[in-house]
Amino acid sequence: MGAVMQSHIARLTPQMLYYTEQLYEDGKLRWLPYVMYFQPENHRSDIVNTDRLGFRVSSNGTRESSVAGSRPAGSANVLVGGSTVFGVGATTDDSTVPSRLWSKYSPEHVWVNFGGRAHNSAQELVNFLLHRHLLPEIRNIVLLSGLNNLGLARLPLPVRGEHGAFYHCSEFNEIMYERHRPPRPSALSQILRRDQKAPPSKHVAPPVPPAAEQIEIATDLTLRHLGSWQLLADALGATLSFAFQPLATWVRDRPAPQEQLLFDELDEVFSFRQAYGDIVPRQVGRSYATALRAGCERLGIPFMDLSPLIADAAAPDDWLFVDRAHLTDLGHDFVAALLARHLDLR
Repeated sequence: MGAVMQSHIARLTPQMLYYTEQLYEDGKLRWLPYVMYFQPENHRSDIVNTDRLGFRVSSNGTRESSVAGSRPAGSANVLVGGSTVFGVGATTDDSTVPSRLWSKYSPEHVWVNFGGRAHNSAQELVNFLLHRHLLPEIRNIVLLSGLNNLGLARLPLPVRGEHGAFYHCSEFNEIMYERHRPPRPSALSQILRRDQKAPPSKHVAPPVPPAAEQIEIATDLTLRHLGSWQLLADALGATLSFAFQPLATWVRDRPAPQEQLLFDELDEVFSFRQAYGDIVPRQVGRSYATALRAGCERLGIPFMDLSPLIADAAAPDDWLFVDRAHLTDLGHDFVAALLARHLDLR
């Protein structure tokens, strides 16, 4: 028999197995009050390092900084978001967006990584409120976000509730229900109901909202929380900006050769298009960005849509994505450069 063909993921992005097995699965994910879950604390490796609370370390090549760790003296800039900010896909801490900003594109002040993997906009806001006291004077707060709210908007209203769904919410609800199941019906209740025949169960999964409704749901949540961010930024004397994070299918129709290999292999296990097919088309991303831009303009918050900017800046064969939502080192560098240029960060 011939040699077993090596996985494209193992060959091209070996760090992704580490992100999954060491930082997300097998009990490594930490369950916390208020924000639900977060990265492991005090994690040390050649790929990812976190501080005592699980925030990723950023670096300018010679110095390091984190929310709950040591930092150079002086004011700081904060990058807030989900896994893109945390840096899933980066081969080292030096390659994340906050690190690239600090080391190359906006080096005048420290950049702090406030990324919470898989967080929605409510979790991003709560996480900042819980840890703001650990930060020095803040000059810039940049939210690099938006995608998770849209991905979760397809869930039914009872799951979304008033403040939006979050990842792992189904498991949370199931476990909480089992732990707090109502007590056995009383004797009187059983007597009164014994002659009543229960109707047959007709559980029907609620329909997935159409793409236009998902955009409306995600936009409302994102802008609602941006209004709170604006109050915080004004009180802190900081400048607030919002950058809508990229998705591979919103950037270009034809992936780079390495991306195509990775996407095809990932789809053998989990079909992104099957799970999120209604938000994959580029026009959905543009429509969502248009709605977010209009809301940011009403709030007076600078806005940028990264997907078309990356499309204009990248060559057709530039390898930017490790999967459809997460970036390579080059992709992180592109984002850092565009943030600094279009948001006038300093």
